[in-house]
Amino acid sequence: MGNREDLMAGAKRCLYEKGYGRTTARDVATASGVSLAAIGYHFGSKEALLNAAMIEAIGEMGEALGAVVIAANQVSDDPGARFAAVWDGLRDVFVEHRGLWAAQFEALAQAGHAPELAEAFAAAQKEGRLGLAAVFQGLPEVPDTEEEVVRGAFYQTLLAGYCAQWLAAPELAPSGRDFLRGLRLVGDSVFSPAEAGSATR
Repeated sequence: MGNREDLMAGAKRCLYEKGYGRTTARDVATASGVSLAAIGYHFGSKEALLNAAMIEAIGEMGEALGAVVIAANQVSDDPGARFAAVWDGLRDVFVEHRGLWAAQFEALAQAGHAPELAEAFAAAQKEGRLGLAAVFQGLPEVPDTEEEVVRGAFYQTLLAGYCAQWLAAPELAPSGRDFLRGLRLVGDSVFSPAEAGSATR
C-alpha cells in the first residue's frame, strides 16, 4: 500500500483502539509505519485524516450490518420475526465494532467545536440514511427519495439509541423481541387501524 492507504489503515486502527480525542498524530504515524510529515502531505491535518478514516470505517461497518440483514431474511417469512432477528444480530456487530461506535459518539460530542468534523458528518448524513434504508430492507440500494431518506432516518435513530444503551450497559440493551414489541405498542398508540395501513404511503 502507498502512504495514503497506510495512513487510513493506521487511523482506523487508532479509532478502534484509542478513540477519536485521544489519538495523536504520532499515534497514527506509528500505527501506519510512516512519517508524521506524510499526514500533512496526504491529508492536510490529523483531523482531516481521522474524519476520512471515520467515514470509511462506518462504511465498512455498514457491510457488516448488511450481512446481519441477509441472515435475518433467512430466519422466517414473517416480517416481524425478521425485524427482531436483525436487532438480535446487531449485538455481534456491536461487539466487533465497539471501539468504532464509541469513537463515533466521542466525535459527535466534539463536532460542535470542530467545523471540519461537523461538515464531514453532515456530508455523510444523507448517504448514510439511504444506506440504512437499503440495509434494513435487504436491498443493495434504494432510490434517493424523500420516503427512503425518512425511512433511513428512522432506522438511524433506533440504531444510535440502541448503540448508546449497549455501550452503557450491554446487559440492559433491548432484545429483538423487545424492539418488535415496542414498535407494535408505539404503532398502536400513534395510528388508528385505518391509519396504520397508510402510514408508509
